[in-house]
Amino acid sequence: MTLHIVVCVKQVPDWDIPPSSFKVDEAAKKVVPPAGVAPVPSQFDAIAVEAAMRIKDATGDARVTIMSLGAATARDVIKHGLAMGGDEGVLLVDDAFNSLDSNGTATVLSTAIKKLGDVDLVLTGRQAVDWDLGVTGTLIAEMVGAPVITFAKAVTVADGKVTVQRVLPDAFETVEAPLPAVVTVSNELGEPRYPKLQQIMAAAKKQVNTWGAGDLGLDAGALAPKLTLERLFVPVTDTKVEIMEGDTPEDQATALAKKLHDAKLI
Repeated sequence: MTLHIVVCVKQVPDWDIPPSSFKVDEAAKKVVPPAGVAPVPSQFDAIAVEAAMRIKDATGDARVTIMSLGAATARDVIKHGLAMGGDEGVLLVDDAFNSLDSNGTATVLSTAIKKLGDVDLVLTGRQAVDWDLGVTGTLIAEMVGAPVITFAKAVTVADGKVTVQRVLPDAFETVEAPLPAVVTVSNELGEPRYPKLQQIMAAAKKQVNTWGAGDLGLDAGALAPKLTLERLFVPVTDTKVEIMEGDTPEDQATALAKKLHDAKLI
């Protein structure tokens, strides 16, 4: 039986651009990327696609669906995943999907995954590189009723199980779970493959289905945000430097200690 893998990818502002190039619209509570810069796949999501391709290469019998939720331009990140070796795409776009929080995003993605009906493995990036919340993958797992393994550096599938090497703060661990399952992929897996021209041209002919809220049976109540963004702003930093005077290092250390004592810091 053909293994069916779904990889969730997100389109984000180019994460290779210096942060100073971005602006914050405090009134709209939005980050404004520099003009003329094309959005790209989120870094960890592209690595998740690479994980799917390695499983496909190893098993020789896998179908990979690239799924993205966002604006119509998100078709570009789907096409990139298809050029890497994906077989088909699903684009989730609807005005009702604008300004979703993580729970709403996971609701749409999990509903679409259920609609596909025969999914064995869902792969996501460990976190999106724009907001860095890192919760969507685990929320999807909860909503589809599947086990989840996070921070994967290697993913293999055999005998109805997924085996994952996980990244820990000071070690690695190996975990396995029965399929269907959800795995979030970390950068330790390695760089994603770069599509060749022939693969890019072939990807243009692969099918991408477009589904909206109506296709998924979702209404505004199901997508109501559970997280309220109170304010988005660039923090103000006011740094002062004071040189400790003294003829010797010992004199400077004494002056520093007195300054800290007077400020009630020691």
